Amino acid sequence: MSSARARITGAAQPVPGDDAAARADAAHTTCAGAGMPMTARVSFAVVNADGLLVRGLGAATANRFSTGMYQVVFDQDVTGASLVGTVGLPGSSGLAPAGQIAVAGRTGIPNAVFVTTFDGAGEAADRAFHLAVLS
Repeated sequence: MSSARARITGAAQPVPGDDAAARADAAHTTCAGAGMPMTARVSFAVVNADGLLVRGLGAATANRFSTGMYQVVFDQDVTGASLVGTVGLPGSSGLAPAGQIAVAGRTGIPNAVFVTTFDGAGEAADRAFHLAVLS
């Protein structure tokens, strides 16, 4: 079942088994050998559907331009960074409505990211989202 279908039907997360936490702890790894430079930085932003920055690391501001169009400003140049976005609720529980997201560097502003969000049918729609910047 696709994740969009699970959201539409309101399916809840399955309850983990007794040994699930132990298996997750045993699988814990680090980025130590991954070739990450010492200067690597991860920044993130969680933005609600109105464009309000709910929380983040290295995120300075966020704002909504129009339906489904946002800008997130960070405290460093992000032009060489990898940008990863996902539709998601601003809180820590529940499932977001079906949607899509596209992220790109902001034209003319080197420390900002341009975000567009869509409903499940691909029409512009206001959606809360999570944005990660890996630089």
